[in-house]
Amino acid sequence: MLTHDLVEERSFFGGLTAQPADALLALIGLHRADARPGKMDLGIGMFRDDLGQTPVMRAVKVAEAMLVEQQESKSYLGTEGDGCFAALLAEVVFGAGTDRLTGVQTPGGTGALRLGAELIARSRPGATVWIGTPTWPNHAPIFRDAGLPVQTHRFFDVASAAIDFDAMIEDLGDAQAGDVLLLHGCCHNPTGADFSGEQWREIARLCERRGLLPFIDLAYQGLGDGLDADAAAMRGLLRALPEAVIAYSCDKNFGLYRERVGALWVQSISTDPVRGNLLTLARSLWSMPPDHGAAVVRLVLENAALRADWAAELDAMRARINELRMALAASHPRLAAIGDQRGMFALLPLGPDAVEALRRDHGIYMAGNGRINIAGLTPENIPIFVAGVAPYLA
Repeated sequence: MLTHDLVEERSFFGGLTAQPADALLALIGLHRADARPGKMDLGIGMFRDDLGQTPVMRAVKVAEAMLVEQQESKSYLGTEGDGCFAALLAEVVFGAGTDRLTGVQTPGGTGALRLGAELIARSRPGATVWIGTPTWPNHAPIFRDAGLPVQTHRFFDVASAAIDFDAMIEDLGDAQAGDVLLLHGCCHNPTGADFSGEQWREIARLCERRGLLPFIDLAYQGLGDGLDADAAAMRGLLRALPEAVIAYSCDKNFGLYRERVGALWVQSISTDPVRGNLLTLARSLWSMPPDHGAAVVRLVLENAALRADWAAELDAMRARINELRMALAASHPRLAAIGDQRGMFALLPLGPDAVEALRRDHGIYMAGNGRINIAGLTPENIPIFVAGVAPYLA
């Protein structure tokens, strides 16, 4: 009989090390187990209404019913997924002028990021990806696991709650031609801080001057200032530069979180090799993307009435978030910057001890770095929230 030590020594998986649990996913369990009636879930990044629910959007409900009624087959669509979905969505994302863009459907925005990373690794092995700090925690692992080195640059100063653009440009002075610059298209996660128009133009000039490829993560279109306004910076960048990569998520603006609906577009000088490589990479990663959510988006966008209703409900979601932002900004001097930011998130100047104390003493749940989901608040509980955090904002 083999001893425990010998079994471990012979294990095929003996070289693996234990991995820490995902902190945000662990937060879900902690919040669920908390019996206090006034607890607040400000951690997970999903839209919530005044009742604390994440509703299925009206147009999505109708489109799903249409899909059940009309769909005649569950046969494979192919590696590129639903081509009509990608074409209709491109109109929303880019407006006119998409001739140099190659797009494919992906499993969520995360799948789009990974497919883009794999394409870069195949075309430019060893290209460094520059990522501003702080950022979405999954950004760096996605690129590293595709074999690309990651470097960080300064982006946001937590103490002043503002973008430190000079520091960003200074750090990017070390970027080399052929490197990649990751950019949040709008509604920055986790800070809510977006570049000004002039800063976007300076970024375009920097990319052109230093030979950097912009990789834009656009995950919250419509939840900042509106569908066209939230895409304006990205569109300007595409007009100014010959090549770029755009990863897109429908999870938030269509409320399709669990359906994993996304797309990747590449603007390139030569589109045919890009498309062929995207398809061969996608084939090895997931073979074919899931259809249901993309089919729902397609039905919404190709039906004028459903498209209008979706846009109207998205407007209401955005208005709710921005009203909560203004209420927070007016509630405490240290929160004033939140009123000028956009999207679902804000980054508070709180350390881990303060975050733990707020969870323990007040039932206020947020990410360990002080990021809050604005949409998790309500007009009624904002005063309670501010009273809880105020002692830590001095």
